[in-house]
Amino acid sequence: MFTGIITDVGRVRSIERSGDTLFTIETVFDMETVPIGASIANNGVCLTVVDKGPGWFAVQASGETLSKTTLGGWTEGTRVNLERALKMGDELGGHIVSGHVDGVARVMDVRPDGESVRLTFEAPVDLARFVAPKGSVALDGVSLTVNEVDGALFGVNIIPHTQVATTFGQLKPGDAVNMEIDMLARYVARLVAQP
Repeated sequence: MFTGIITDVGRVRSIERSGDTLFTIETVFDMETVPIGASIANNGVCLTVVDKGPGWFAVQASGETLSKTTLGGWTEGTRVNLERALKMGDELGGHIVSGHVDGVARVMDVRPDGESVRLTFEAPVDLARFVAPKGSVALDGVSLTVNEVDGALFGVNIIPHTQVATTFGQLKPGDAVNMEIDMLARYVARLVAQP
C-alpha cells in the first residue's frame, strides 16, 4: 500500500525487453534499506524490486502491465514518480493507494491558476463514474483532490511544490497518465450494484 506522496523522481536508466520487460531505475533512495522483493510504486504502478545497487533498482513488468499502463511508452531517460511502500506507523499524508492502476487518463488542458497549475484530464469512460468533486484520485502515483467533474473530464490543481517534486511540472496536453480510482469509490460502487 502507498499514500500517493512522491518521495523521489527517478529516471529510467535502461530497458531490456525479453519476455517480461526489465526496467532499471535511478533513484536517491538508500537501496541498502530496500530488500529484494520490496514493492515500489513507479508512476503509480506497484512493481517488485528484482535487483538493486547503490542509486538504482530493477523491476520487471509483464505484457499485461505494459498494455494497461503508460510503462510501455517509457524510454531511457523517462522521469518516474517513485514511492516506497508504507510501513506500520508511517504518516498517511495522501490517501490509500494500492498501486493497481485502473486505466490511463489523458491531459486535455494545462493552464496557470495563481501560482498553481490547473490540469484537466479525461478519464476512460468506464472509470469516469468513480471520480467525484472533492474526492481523491491517484495520477502517475500522485494523490490528488478532484476540483470539478464534467462527464469524463475532471480538474485538479497542482501547487508549486508538487510541480517540482513530481513529474507534473512537465505535463502537456495529450500526455497519458496512470489512473487509480479511489478505493472507497470502488467499494461503494460495488455495494450499490449488489441486489
